[in-house]
Amino acid sequence: MPTQAKAAVIDEITERFQNSSAAVLTEYRGLTVAQLTQLRRSLGEGSSYAVVKNTLTKRAADQVGFSDLAPLLNGPTAIAFIEGDPVNAAKAIRDFARANPLLVVKGGVVEGRTVDAAEVTRLADVESREVLLAKLAGAMKGNLTKAAGLFQAPLSQVARLAAALQEKKAADAPAAEAPAADTAAADTTPETAAPATDDQAADAAGN
Repeated sequence: MPTQAKAAVIDEITERFQNSSAAVLTEYRGLTVAQLTQLRRSLGEGSSYAVVKNTLTKRAADQVGFSDLAPLLNGPTAIAFIEGDPVNAAKAIRDFARANPLLVVKGGVVEGRTVDAAEVTRLADVESREVLLAKLAGAMKGNLTKAAGLFQAPLSQVARLAAALQEKKAADAPAAEAPAADTAAADTTPETAAPATDDQAADAAGN
């Protein structure tokens, strides 16, 4: 390949790394063109799935600070460059791999951080961004300022907020039960006798 053509490919891959919310590296050996087309369509509008040359991809990855991807760039490699919610794309790749075991996920990049194959799988098990945001917005009881900030937050931050919300609910549960316990204890305490009247005191003295 002429040097100028190689440089153009490197520039294209570099741009895709920079403009994508995630990039998932896979091995596609044995898959048909029809199957690869099916996977590409399942990733959503704006995303792409393309076979890449490892040497050129390594150079592009180095340029954008993803040198950690080098060990993954061996053998037949195709990259899914994702635009939009990485969770939805991860789910699509996971579901396709279950139906087509020849697709092997190697790892990739999610929101600027390199991840291994296991992390891509865990990402597929996370609820979608829209679901998490809806739950968090509801939990904040109409605090529009905080809700607006969440819609701009990275997916990883939203996931951390969801975990913090669950922890807060768990911590609040015992505190909510305490007043009920106090009330029950008060109900079982014997009533204090009312002070005796003067007549009752006199009768007692006479007895």
